[in-house]
Amino acid sequence: MYKIILRYTKHTVLGALAVLSLTAVAALSLHMTKGALAQQAGGVQSLRGETEIPDNNAAPILPRQDIQAGSFPRAYRQQPPLIPHKIDGYQIDRSVNQCMQCHDWPYNVDQEAPKISETHYIDRDGVALDQVSPRRWFCTQCHAPQTNAKELVHNNFKSATDLD
Repeated sequence: MYKIILRYTKHTVLGALAVLSLTAVAALSLHMTKGALAQQAGGVQSLRGETEIPDNNAAPILPRQDIQAGSFPRAYRQQPPLIPHKIDGYQIDRSVNQCMQCHDWPYNVDQEAPKISETHYIDRDGVALDQVSPRRWFCTQCHAPQTNAKELVHNNFKSATDLD
């Protein structure tokens, strides 16, 4: 009797998995077809333009980076500072971070650059470190250079000071 129940259960589970798989494939193809139709109808436009996915676009012309003495104003509390100088060609990878040559202690004193925050020297377990925490190593994940470029998508962001 147990063999019959086990055989019945096994076939039921396999059948249910097959039905779920076919349903997922059908839903995905329907979704992709709707997306393609919407794009053809002008409802959706790719930032890639008319270039197909396997093809490469020509590299865009990089807009001039805004340079400013001092720092840019912040748009909200706790915003990471924006980068007020050029960083073209800066090497930031697993072994080298050129930002640290000016912004890490004690170099920041000689370079007259802002020292990175003490929070950057704390690991994810809350332990204070003598060097920058690996999770804070890639500066441009949070800190961004500025440019006066045309926005790619509509943006109605308002600074926290503009909300009053």
